[in-house]
Amino acid sequence: MISVTGKKWIEKKVNKNSIEKIKQDFNFSEIISKLIISRNFDYNEIYSIENHSIIVNEFKKDKDFIDATSLLERSINKKELVCIFGDYDVDGTAATSLLAKFFDYIKHPYFFYIPDREQDGYGPSNSIFKKLILKKPKLIIMVDCGSTSNQSIDYLNSNKIKSIIIDHHEIDKPYPKTNVLINPKKNINNLSKDYYCATTLTYFFLEIMIKKIKSSFNLSNYLIYVLLALVCDVMPLRKINRYISINLLKNFKIKNNVIFKTLYELCEKRNNLTIEDLGFFIGPIINSGGRISSSKISADLLISEDLHTVKKKSLKLIKLNKIRKDIENKILNEIDFEKLEKENKDVVIYYSSKIKEGLIGIIASRLKDYFNKPSIVITASQNKLKGSARSTINYNIGNVIKKLKDKKLVENGGGHNMAAGFLMKKYKLKELEDFILKDFAIKTKKLNMNNVYDAEISSSAINKDFTNEINKIGPFGNGNPKPTFLIKNLRIVKVKAVYNKHIGVIFKPKIGKSIKSICFNSFNTQLGKYLLTYKKNVHVIAQIHENYWNNNKVLQLNIKDLFIELN
Repeated sequence: MISVTGKKWIEKKVNKNSIEKIKQDFNFSEIISKLIISRNFDYNEIYSIENHSIIVNEFKKDKDFIDATSLLERSINKKELVCIFGDYDVDGTAATSLLAKFFDYIKHPYFFYIPDREQDGYGPSNSIFKKLILKKPKLIIMVDCGSTSNQSIDYLNSNKIKSIIIDHHEIDKPYPKTNVLINPKKNINNLSKDYYCATTLTYFFLEIMIKKIKSSFNLSNYLIYVLLALVCDVMPLRKINRYISINLLKNFKIKNNVIFKTLYELCEKRNNLTIEDLGFFIGPIINSGGRISSSKISADLLISEDLHTVKKKSLKLIKLNKIRKDIENKILNEIDFEKLEKENKDVVIYYSSKIKEGLIGIIASRLKDYFNKPSIVITASQNKLKGSARSTINYNIGNVIKKLKDKKLVENGGGHNMAAGFLMKKYKLKELEDFILKDFAIKTKKLNMNNVYDAEISSSAINKDFTNEINKIGPFGNGNPKPTFLIKNLRIVKVKAVYNKHIGVIFKPKIGKSIKSICFNSFNTQLGKYLLTYKKNVHVIAQIHENYWNNNKVLQLNIKDLFIELN
């Protein structure tokens, strides 16, 4: 079927015998069994649907973790000043905060530094380290950065400063000559390499460290930072990350965490914590410091236990996030989406010198969500260009940036499967675009690029029982997306524009209750125009969401696409 947006949709093919086996072996329903097979859940993931799963630290015997904890133990025993150097996104800030909380608890001297996006650029550099070593640290721990900072590590070594890198970004030989480099992607045989963000690695590093020095620091109180980081860094919500999610969402009490409690109260939220809250409420607030002002505000918030400080920093970040939203909306309104649709390139590459550096990542994310294609947004940065990329599951953008560095098309950059950033010279922009489009075509040539939905359902299935059933394989996110359904023969009975951005719709089936729906970021798009004007029956591609409205849970359809019946 070809939709009004020109996309071809097909139902995901799943072996019927495999579905029947899952139904018999585990006594699951047809839809759950189908989703389990289509997502390739392994036995442990299937077991976790109805049973408690233990979060296992698989790095207990890892040489890098053992060496790093031994190095830090020696520094602690000598009371050496430690510098924590973190990236400016949620992952870097959260990892920084975990280390800071640990050092605060054991009363060890430390300071932290998170670079400014515009003044410092991405990651460690000689110019930053020249400033930091004036404070005379003996050890620098880099989190969520450093894997490609060979020159900067050489500079530290020349000044006899020890270093530990805890990172998850793409890496290539020769590795930086740091004392210890923790990065699962060093080992090509590590099947779990794509599941760990820097905060998860830092958490497991500290867990080993705490046992080593026999500290009573209760690290599990801050496991929520791990979930926050892995959601915001778009890590797959599978395997270890899924177990962390399930455990935390079931047991986390907002009232017992001063930071989350304060943010919820200030924003008048009363629902229990959800993955959506972490990704679309808490995460953007934490990120707003680095996007609009300073990431130090965010780190200060996550580190603090003092209610006055927490409230002050929270109010500041909420205000910055509102400013970020206003600027973001203005930028999105200026983008010619129809022109980008007509160009129909496999990778969306958008350049505008007017976009603030701290916002190019979030604009890239919006374009990626809208077009369902890898998207790169580039802006002017002094006399050069700075780019930020967000990708889809079938295209490892971090690996692409590594190739661009090798070919000298970008000067600096790094990333992982789903997100990356880079710095380049303006005259190479066309060459960069040509390389990426060619690379994408080669890598995806054999892939089936059709859009798929999980199953066709009747409108009567949109109820709490069905939603509770499909939620058994949640929480949903990267690697385990919310199920997508085809619902036929719905009539639009009411439609309205929401903030000139989204479109709210009420559908009426032939039999049964009306269905409340929304189509995000669709105003002034082809899909939006059909929703606003079409009067006959339609077939809808959508996901079922539990929306919290006035602190009540309401089911709604999130519209992804639309089909009309041609006469």
